[in-house]
Amino acid sequence: MSTHDRTPESTDDVVRYVTTCRVCGSEEWQEVVSFGEVPLANGFLEVTDSVAQERAYPLEVISCRECRLLSLTAVVDPQVLYRTYSYVTSDSETMARHMRTVAELARDRYGLAEGDLVVELGSNTGDQLLAFREAVGARVLGVDPARNLARIAEDRGVPTLPDYFDSATARAVAGEHGKASLILGRHVFAHIDDVADVLAGARELLTEDGLFTIEVPYAVDLVERLAFDTIYHEHLSYFLISTLDRLFSRHGLRTVDVERLAVHGGSVLVSAGRADGRWQTSERVRELIAAERDGGYLSDARYEAFATRVRRTCADLTALVRGLVAQGHRVAGYGASAKGTTLLNICGLGSEELEFCTDTTPQKQGRLTPGTHIPVLAPGDVTEQPDYYLLLAWNYAEEILAKESRFLAEHGGFIVPVPEPTVRTGAVSAK
Repeated sequence: MSTHDRTPESTDDVVRYVTTCRVCGSEEWQEVVSFGEVPLANGFLEVTDSVAQERAYPLEVISCRECRLLSLTAVVDPQVLYRTYSYVTSDSETMARHMRTVAELARDRYGLAEGDLVVELGSNTGDQLLAFREAVGARVLGVDPARNLARIAEDRGVPTLPDYFDSATARAVAGEHGKASLILGRHVFAHIDDVADVLAGARELLTEDGLFTIEVPYAVDLVERLAFDTIYHEHLSYFLISTLDRLFSRHGLRTVDVERLAVHGGSVLVSAGRADGRWQTSERVRELIAAERDGGYLSDARYEAFATRVRRTCADLTALVRGLVAQGHRVAGYGASAKGTTLLNICGLGSEELEFCTDTTPQKQGRLTPGTHIPVLAPGDVTEQPDYYLLLAWNYAEEILAKESRFLAEHGGFIVPVPEPTVRTGAVSAK
C-alpha cells in the first residue's frame, strides 16, 4: 500500500501510520524503500511459542521533502516494543570505550562537573551512567520503560525510573532531583514518535546552561555505508544535522555541537542548549549542514540511488549464502542482533541456510530469531564450529575478527554483509 493511500483510520490495535512529519508537519513524502512485513527486531521467540501467532508489521522508509527526515511509515505501540526488552547494552570493549569517551567529552568540552545531575533517557542497565559517575563524579538518574532492565540497573546501584521520558516525567524529576546539567539519550531519541513532548520536557528539566545531548544513527552514514539493516521498527527516525537543527529551533533549543562517531554503523552525538542560554552554534554544526546540502541529501536522487543499492546487496548476499550451503558448507550467524532480524528477513535467510546463531545475551539464548526461527545459542554451547559465520553484528567487525582469529586460521571465514557482501578468512578477503 502506498503511503499516500493510508489514512489515520488505517490502523490496527497497535500500529499508527505516519501522515505528517514529526519534525516539520509536512505531508509531502518521497517513498524510499519497502521491506514488506517484518517481525519486531527484538521479538525473539521461546521454542514453545506458536510461530503462527508471531506478528509482522510494515517496514517502509519515507523521506520528508520539506525537512528530509527519514521516517518509518508504521509506528508500533511502544508498550509492545519496550515494556519487556531483550536488548542489553553491549559489554564489548568497543562500546565500553565509547561510553567513557561520551562521559569525558561532556566533562572536558562542556564543563560537566562533580555533583552535576545527569539524566539518561533509555538508560538500559546503567552502563553509560556508571561511566559518568566514574569519569565525572556526577549524580545520575536513569529513565527507561523496560521494567526488566530498570531492575537490573537498580541492582547495580543506578537509580532508575521505570517509565518513558516526557514532559510529565521531566516535571516529576525536576521536583524530586532538581534541574539537570545534562540530559542524554544514546540511541533512543530516534525511537520516539512524539519528539515535541520529549523536547518540551528536556527544556523544562535543563538548567539554564544545561545541554540536551542525543546520539542517533546519522542518515548520511546510513546511506553512504548502506547500513540498511539498522532500519527496524524501533528506529522511527533517521536524522540529518540540518533536520535536527530545524527540530530544535521549533522547540526553544539551539543546536550547539556535533561529533561524528563510528558506533552502530555511523552515528552523531548532537548537543542542544536552551535558545535563551549562553551556548552558541559551533562551526562543526555549520560545516556538516553545508556538507549535507552539497552532498545531495536534500533531494530525491540520493535516496533513489540508496534503494537501488539496497536491492542489489540483498540479492548478492542471498546468492552468496545459498551458494555456500549448496556447496555443502555449514553456515551460522554470529550475533543475534536487532539489525540481524532485518537482514535475515528481507534477504529470506532462515533455518534452511543458517544452522544457528550465537549471542552472548542471556535474554536471547535458547530462543528463536524473529521471523526466521533460527536457534540462538550461547557461544559456549556450540559443539562444532560451522565453516562460515554470517556476521550479523558487523558494527563490531574488527573487534570480532581479532577475537576469532583462531577460528579464521583453523576453520572457514566470516561473511561481512554490508556495504557489499565480503568473505573474510585468516588469509584473504574476497567478494
